Amino acid sequence: MATKPGERKQQILQTLAKMLETPKHEKITTAGLAAKLDVSEAALYRHFSGKAQMFEGLIEFIEQSLFTLINKITTEETEGLKQVRRIITILLLFAEKNPGMTRVLIGDALVNEDPKLQLRINQLFDRVESTLKQSLRIAETQSKRKLDPEAQANLLLCYVAGRWHQFAKSGFKRKPMEYVQPQLTLLYGLEE
Repeated sequence: MATKPGERKQQILQTLAKMLETPKHEKITTAGLAAKLDVSEAALYRHFSGKAQMFEGLIEFIEQSLFTLINKITTEETEGLKQVRRIITILLLFAEKNPGMTRVLIGDALVNEDPKLQLRINQLFDRVESTLKQSLRIAETQSKRKLDPEAQANLLLCYVAGRWHQFAKSGFKRKPMEYVQPQLTLLYGLEE
């Protein structure tokens, strides 16, 4: 059965993401991935030069998904604190809907892989933190109260990473959105 160009590549990435959803956190091998797809390992290498490139594909999906939504929020929402609340919510919802991707985000799936993959995730975190800082600067101007955008953005990013970590380490039982509304209110009075 012939597949359209790019379709097999997408199928490989979706299967890899699905394999990352297993709570046992077993090491994923190209042999195991090929077996799940019922293809040879050579078939995988026709689309990707190696497992690192497959993980790069997942990271690209994460970046594109998150930053498309974040950019939409910062474009449509003029209130800084509402931007922050919506960005945090998007980050947590993304993880909840994509458990395998959560393991990539927290670096769990990248252990023993190419170190460049973790650097790429770190850059994603830096971009998110920078966006949160900008939204908090807007909020500071709008509210006329002194905020500390750098420290607050970092704290909020640590909060998100902690929720992601808890979700992955609980075998995906502790949902990232659990308690989010009261917790954001406690963190910075980020009411809706």
